[in-house]
Amino acid sequence: MIGTALDIRGVGKRFGRFTALDNVSLAVRKGDIYGLIGENGAGKTTLMRLICGLSPMQTGSIDLLGQRIGRSQRALSRIGAVIESPAAFGSLSVTQNLKLAAIQHGLSDSRDIDEAIEFVGLAEKRRTKARHLSLGQRQRLGLAMAILHHPDFLILDEPINGLDPSGIMEFRQLLKRLNEERQTTILISSHILSELYQVSTRFGIIHQGHMVKELTRPELDAANQAGLLVSVDQAPLAARILDRAGIGPFEVNDDHHLLIRSDGADPGHINLMLVQGGVLVEGFSRQEGSLEKYYLNLLAEQRQMDRQRADGRPDELRVDQQPNQQGTSGEDENR
Repeated sequence: MIGTALDIRGVGKRFGRFTALDNVSLAVRKGDIYGLIGENGAGKTTLMRLICGLSPMQTGSIDLLGQRIGRSQRALSRIGAVIESPAAFGSLSVTQNLKLAAIQHGLSDSRDIDEAIEFVGLAEKRRTKARHLSLGQRQRLGLAMAILHHPDFLILDEPINGLDPSGIMEFRQLLKRLNEERQTTILISSHILSELYQVSTRFGIIHQGHMVKELTRPELDAANQAGLLVSVDQAPLAARILDRAGIGPFEVNDDHHLLIRSDGADPGHINLMLVQGGVLVEGFSRQEGSLEKYYLNLLAEQRQMDRQRADGRPDELRVDQQPNQQGTSGEDENR
C-alpha cells in the first residue's frame, strides 16, 4: 500500500495558559502501524482527539484519508477509535453493545456483529454483561466496536495498559491481523514500549507537545543496534586492527571501548587478532538495543536542550506566564 493516510501539519492546541500541542507535524502512511510515544502530558491523547473530531482545531491542519478534518465529516465514518477507555455499557451484554454500535454505523447485517466477536475472541462471552468482563475482555470489546464497520484507519490510545502478559500478546496478534488481513492503518500509543516496538512499523516521539523525532523501524534498529562491546586498553589501536581485517561496522565509544555492530562477530577470533596486534583485551559483553533505551536517551537530550534554551532566554515568558489564548476549558489539560 502506498500514499498517506494521515497528514498533520503545524497543529497547535492550548487549554487556557497550558500549551498541549505546539506546531506538531507528522505523517502516517497507508499500511503503517504508527507507534506514538510520549510521557503522560506529552499531548498524545489531545492529538488523537483532534484527529477524531472530538476536540476543535485551533491552529494547523489535519488531513485524514484525503479529507480535511473540520471541513468534511466523511473521513470520520471510515475510522475506528478507542480513546482513553472502551465506551461500552456495563449493563448490556457483548452482543447488545455491538448492536448499538451497529445502529450508530448504519449496519443492519448481524453477520458483521458475529464477525467482530469472532475476530476479537469473545465468542464465549457474547451473552456476558460488559461489567462482568475482565480488563482484557473489555479491551477486546472496545476493539470489536471500533472495527465493526471495517474502518480503513484505527486509532488506539493506550489499549494494552493494565493487561497481563498473555493479554498483551493476544492483543498484539489482533493488531497484526487487522493490519495484514484487513489492510487497516493503525495509530497506537502505549507506555509499554517493548510491545509498541514489536507491532509498529514507524514511530513518532512527542515531548511536551513537540514532535521531536519520527523514524521507521529499520532506522530505529540502525540507530539502536545491538552489538558486541569490546573493552581494551587502547581503543584507537584496536580500531585500526579491526578496520584492516574488515570487521565491522563498529564504532569507538571512548579510549577503552568499541562496539562491533554485527550479530555474527566471533569474540574468540577478535580476541586473538587484537592480542596479536598488541592490544590488551579486558573483556567482551553483548549490548542489547531497545526502544526504551533509544527513547530515554532522546528524552535526556531533549531535556538538556530545554534547559539550555531556558537558561539562554531568561526574559521570555514561560508557559504559565503567557497571555491566555483560545482554548477549551472543559478538556483534560494533562493530556
